[in-house]
Amino acid sequence: MASKVRKAVIPAAGLGTRFLPATKAVPKELLPIVDTPTIQYIVEECAGSGIDTVVLVTAKGKSRIVDHFDIYPELEEKLDKEGKPELAEALRRTSSMVRMVMVRQGTPRGLGHAVLCAKEIVGDEPFAVLLGDDLVDAKTPCLKQMIDVYERHRKSVVALMEVDESDVSKFGICGGQEIEPRVFNLDAMVEKPKLEQAPSRTAIVGRYILSPAIFRILENQAPGKGGEIQLTDAMATLMRQEGFIGYQFEGDRYDAGDKFGFLQANLAYGLKRPDIAPKLIDYMKSVLTQRGVIRNG
Repeated sequence: MASKVRKAVIPAAGLGTRFLPATKAVPKELLPIVDTPTIQYIVEECAGSGIDTVVLVTAKGKSRIVDHFDIYPELEEKLDKEGKPELAEALRRTSSMVRMVMVRQGTPRGLGHAVLCAKEIVGDEPFAVLLGDDLVDAKTPCLKQMIDVYERHRKSVVALMEVDESDVSKFGICGGQEIEPRVFNLDAMVEKPKLEQAPSRTAIVGRYILSPAIFRILENQAPGKGGEIQLTDAMATLMRQEGFIGYQFEGDRYDAGDKFGFLQANLAYGLKRPDIAPKLIDYMKSVLTQRGVIRNG
């Protein structure tokens, strides 16, 4: 793989059942972390990593995601007239960060199938995949870190993190040898194994850089766990054919698709905001004091 990574795929066709009833009418990807939709943070990470085209793989009822990234000149003009140019500029940035392309996933058949839906737009070049539930707060965008690793090794790259034994069966798990700090040459990938069958406690997180050869593999991939086309199974085949790199990224990861993780992300991103942090800290102290967790003074 000699091409630069210019395109990214964001699967966004899930029903978001873990957040019902909120997601009955609002796509889960638009649920806000403080005041910014989760998926906007993902697209901002793409833009900050040099991506110029983002392919959104959506489904029925997800058109509002596309609307969010569309231009809205009437609202921008209204904000300018009301003396709120910073809000108007924020809207303009949202619609101009990258080129957005939408593809429909007719029948949900797993993450691997969602990625395969982007084949015609991605073409014959390496590309990134970012899961909309995974937020990574990092000084250097997580995807940019991975692209740097890809450019050194010219192999597909997956983001990794260590998880507790109790969480091993919730993730794809990798095994391999460390070849430089945080970088591993992988020799095993297993989708949601039992602890005794796992090659390690090193889990795959929702960031990938993939060779276009993954499409051919996905087209012939048999259903795996849950009867779905599993991306991890296809990546294991790609690993045997071309090799695969694992990278333990620098940054804090939040699972915004989980209720507790969503609350964690809101607290963490709220504490980064100078207009919110002081009040939030005072409130958290008062709640912990009332519950007897901490004492006054």
